[in-house]
Amino acid sequence: MIEVIIGSREPLERALRRFKRKYEKAGILKDLKKNEFYVKPSAERRMRRAKAAKRQIRTMYYQEIPQT
Repeated sequence: MIEVIIGSREPLERALRRFKRKYEKAGILKDLKKNEFYVKPSAERRMRRAKAAKRQIRTMYYQEIPQT
């Protein structure tokens, strides 16, 4: 459970910003999206391989571009 303690003179916006930061670092939204529906293990492996291939192509592309 994420908890943010608000100081006596702290604005609510600052506390909300701290809450959002903690929420993202904890990976709660990412976990919710991951468990939104069941993905078969074979489909998950296939998606991981496709993602890795795209990542590899992207890194190769940026290595070939001359830096100016």
